[in-house]
Amino acid sequence: MSTRLEAGAAAPEFTLRDQTGASVSLADLKGQKVILYFYPEALTEACTKQACDFRDSLNSLKSAGYTVVGVSRDEPEKLAEFVKRDGLNFTLLSDPDRAVHELYGVWGEKSMYGKTVVGVIRSTFVIDENGVVTLPLYNVKATGHVASLRKKLGLAA
Repeated sequence: MSTRLEAGAAAPEFTLRDQTGASVSLADLKGQKVILYFYPEALTEACTKQACDFRDSLNSLKSAGYTVVGVSRDEPEKLAEFVKRDGLNFTLLSDPDRAVHELYGVWGEKSMYGKTVVGVIRSTFVIDENGVVTLPLYNVKATGHVASLRKKLGLAA
């Protein structure tokens, strides 16, 4: 079971491939506020709903200075299909070996349909311009999460 991050912790550094196969590092995003969210699987119903919520809120998040980045265990080819199918307008990163999931504490036991299973714990991290986690959110719901996050960030609906 991985350790959960707390507010004030340095965001763990990583380099992953995006939906085009290009390498993206957290260091590349230094100087920007980042919303880094982890989701179980591209092209599934709940993950699509969450991604589309981020897509639909992206302009206002960008206006407030945030860059949105999604992370899953899917390969870049599947992420590219997800982006194309749903018109996603932000970067998706591939972490097939779960190394970054482990660093952020989002791989572990969770309850699913009343059973305890091991898998991706749907989570979001707000990271400031200096690479510090300001808001760690574990076990978020796919539906309504972006609206709840916007409220926590003090952004109007």
